[in-house]
Amino acid sequence: MSPENLCGSAATHVWTRTVQCSSSHLSGRGRAHHRSHASRNARGARVNSIVTTAGGYFTSEEIDQALAKHKPVLFFLTHGESSTGVVHPLDGIGDICHKHNCLFLVDCVASMGGAPLYMDKQGIDILYSGSQKVLNAPPGTAPISFSERACQKVFNRKTKPVSFFLDMTWLANYWGCDGKPTRIYHHTAPVSAFYSLRESLAILAEQGLENSWQRHKEVAQYFHEGLEKMGLKLFVKDKNARLPTVTTIVAPPGYDWKEITSYIMKNHNLEISGGLGPSVGQVLRVGLMGGNSSKASVDMVLEALRDALRYCHKSKV
Repeated sequence: MSPENLCGSAATHVWTRTVQCSSSHLSGRGRAHHRSHASRNARGARVNSIVTTAGGYFTSEEIDQALAKHKPVLFFLTHGESSTGVVHPLDGIGDICHKHNCLFLVDCVASMGGAPLYMDKQGIDILYSGSQKVLNAPPGTAPISFSERACQKVFNRKTKPVSFFLDMTWLANYWGCDGKPTRIYHHTAPVSAFYSLRESLAILAEQGLENSWQRHKEVAQYFHEGLEKMGLKLFVKDKNARLPTVTTIVAPPGYDWKEITSYIMKNHNLEISGGLGPSVGQVLRVGLMGGNSSKASVDMVLEALRDALRYCHKSKV
């Protein structure tokens, strides 16, 4: 059975539900991990989690030990963890999963196109992303790929999926990638959104994937250097583990982070977010991805932060 590539007619949450083949083992310390955990629990799957500190990542040894202990059929990991600003190393994890007869599922919503990623080389079995991040397309569509190993698992289920809309047997036929001569209607797809996604992918291909990776890396480094010159600290201490598309800044001591973000929105028309999930109250989050990944955008954000720190109230306590 050959690998499959298709696109979902919904946000990326649709794929966290679709790939619920059976019991799974979830990892991560981010928002995507918690959503996936809740989704699988709601579907009756048996879920086990491993947890690391916010801003950190798992070692290969920790993953190997967890898989040996829990013996899952699916291991879920977020590559670009946007709530903490971590890009998780992937090399070797696919081999570990396959050693334990486990599928490797990766969420690359915040990283695809902005950080190096090799599905086949890194042994990823199921990889999904979103249209609205680095690709800069309208939200609402979600590309996904299945390896041959994943297809064997999905299409040889012993029980039927609980959702018709998320049934990969129907979806694969609908997209014409199941090898059958006849396609059957499944749903009315958001055609305009698919055209937008196609154009975004064409722009990325024209630029060159490696060139996009390099640009995001250089712009992120430029941003990080500017923040440190201002006396601000980065939440992710390991430079190699910093996500190029989303930077997490330690909330400046003495300031109300909500006042900072509100001031910047009101006076500079820029949206800087606070923490999410495990980083709530601890960080400011800045997304510089796709067309916004430029030194000009960085300069705008740095000036907005300087202005906010001058005018926002700082506690003397």
